[in-house]
Amino acid sequence: MQFHAGERAAQARAGAAPRTAAIRAWMPDQHRQFFAALLFVIVATIDKDGWPIATILAGPPGFIASPDARTLRIAALPDRDDPAASWLNPGAPIALLGIDFATRRRNRANGVIVDTQCGLVVAVRESFGNCPQYIHIRDINTNRAVPQAPELMDRLDPSGRDAIAAADTLFVATSGGAEGVDISHRGGKPGFVRVDQDTLTIPDGWSCFGSPGCGTGDPTSQLGGNGSVRGLRPIRRSSSA
Repeated sequence: MQFHAGERAAQARAGAAPRTAAIRAWMPDQHRQFFAALLFVIVATIDKDGWPIATILAGPPGFIASPDARTLRIAALPDRDDPAASWLNPGAPIALLGIDFATRRRNRANGVIVDTQCGLVVAVRESFGNCPQYIHIRDINTNRAVPQAPELMDRLDPSGRDAIAAADTLFVATSGGAEGVDISHRGGKPGFVRVDQDTLTIPDGWSCFGSPGCGTGDPTSQLGGNGSVRGLRPIRRSSSA
C-alpha cells in the first residue's frame, strides 16, 4: 500500500524524498502474536465533529486476540465516563498502537469497528510496524483505576503546560478525514515538546510524516502522554492518561 495524499503532501513540505510505505492490508503472524501478548493498547477514533479522540484499553495477556490476519478482538471497553466511549461504535474508524516498553517494540493497525457486544472487534485494513527509536525502556505495572469524570477545558492551564513540558512520552491521535484516523508514539528527553501558551510543537520523529500527513488533509489532533493531559480541542484531562 502507498502513503495517502496527506502523508505525501507532508513529506513534500518537509523536503523528504518520496517513500514507499511498508503498510499491509493484513497482519503478519508476528504482529498478531505481539498484540496478543500486550497488557494495554492505545486506541483512537473520531467524534461527531471529526475530531480524533483517544484512550487506553487494558487487560491481562490474551485480552487481545487475532482469529485471522484481518481481525483483532479486544476484550475490553472504555469506562462509561471516558470521553472516547460514545464514539467507539460499529462502523467507526479506529487506530490501534501496541507498544511494549520493555522490548521497545511497537506495531500499529488501523481499520473499522465491526462489533462491540463483548469488547471491540476490528476489521484491520492497515498493518505496519515502527522502529524502536525514542521509546524509553520502562516496566509496566497494571492496577485497577478508579474511574474519574474528565475535566473539559478550552485551553491549557499551567498544570497542563507543566505536564506536557515534563513528559518524555506522548501519544498523538490525528484524523485524516476520508483517510481515517491514526495514533502514534512520540518520545524524547523531557522538554522535547515545545510549549508556547496553547501551541505545541511536536517533532515528527519518523521521516514518513504519518501523523502530520493525516493533519494535512484534516488538521485535527489529540495528545496523550505520561504527564496527564489529553486533547487539544477541547483539553480533556484525566489522571489515568
